[in-house]
Amino acid sequence: MRIALLASILLAGPDPAWSQSDASPPIRARNVVVVTLDGFRPEEFFGGADRLLIDRQAGGVRDVPGLEARFWRDSAEARRRALLPFLWGTVAREGQIFGDRSKDAPVTLTNGLKFSYPGYNELFCGFGDPRITSNDKIPNPNRSVFEFLDGRPSFENRVAAFCTWDVFPSILRSDRNNLEVLAGWTPIDDEPLTDRQRFLNRMVDRLPHYWPSNAFDAISIEAALEHLARHKPRVLYVGLGETDEWAHERRYDRYLDAAHRSDRFLGELWTTLQSMPEYRDRTALVVTTDHGRGTTGADWPDHGQDVPGAESLWIAVMGPDTPALGVRGGVPTTQSQVAATIAALVGEDFRSDSPESAPPLPVLGPPPEPDPDPE
Repeated sequence: MRIALLASILLAGPDPAWSQSDASPPIRARNVVVVTLDGFRPEEFFGGADRLLIDRQAGGVRDVPGLEARFWRDSAEARRRALLPFLWGTVAREGQIFGDRSKDAPVTLTNGLKFSYPGYNELFCGFGDPRITSNDKIPNPNRSVFEFLDGRPSFENRVAAFCTWDVFPSILRSDRNNLEVLAGWTPIDDEPLTDRQRFLNRMVDRLPHYWPSNAFDAISIEAALEHLARHKPRVLYVGLGETDEWAHERRYDRYLDAAHRSDRFLGELWTTLQSMPEYRDRTALVVTTDHGRGTTGADWPDHGQDVPGAESLWIAVMGPDTPALGVRGGVPTTQSQVAATIAALVGEDFRSDSPESAPPLPVLGPPPEPDPDPE
């Protein structure tokens, strides 16, 4: 029996894509948290700081020695861990990572446009839609996985989104559903306000609106953490945008700093979730991005249909039902698979509502069998 079991494991290869069948154990996760880092490249996600861009001319870096001290290391593994210690120290160890092209596991968007609204539609609705061709505040004709979950009895009125970009109410269609969506520089409307919420509203009023359509990440982060403590949603989305904004301004130092602060928030968020009985060992986490960027010193600030490399993405998943397989190999995936994955992580079938959406990522299933007893 042991010989047969070992043979079956070897034949299956080092990276099995676990099937999600009726025989699978019940889903333990009751909650799912999704975080996006807008326009954060797989080059930095997998390789850490890019030597080419730690430069005043190519990267707009004001303090090259200081940035090197913070984020440059001799190996890609050490660099990515210096930049993203939670994602590489916790999620990669306890969950699964997709998008490493060197392991034949690319994550690719399918909408072809390589910018935000088409990307977020594909990410949360499960397919690229040729009708969505701009970042304008046009009501999304499609139903997102968040709207789907909010329509399920056990999730109704327990889905919330906190986003730095003010187009998200249109993307998620908060005008036609019960989703709690706070986006951009909009003040919090959650009467009676807590002291923390009143302080955040003062900051919204007093801080410079450096990007009129995009608030600083800290505003959305703090608002999301307060909503989590106060209302305990079962589905929480936090959309962060400073990585994209600083990249467009060709400030590689601030782009890296924004990514590092986003990772620090992820660590704080996960620690908070594990300290709350409603979430401890019952919560899945998905972290990803809406598009990539250019890969050269000339085009790294840019993305769009004509920018090579901007179609490449990454996805990180962790939770009580996700085997700890680390960086996946031999598993090409697409951005369109994230929507069904979010639902599947809490035991729901998004494709029953949206059959045109892509199937979920292979992140659920039994853990790998232990090594056979050598004796």
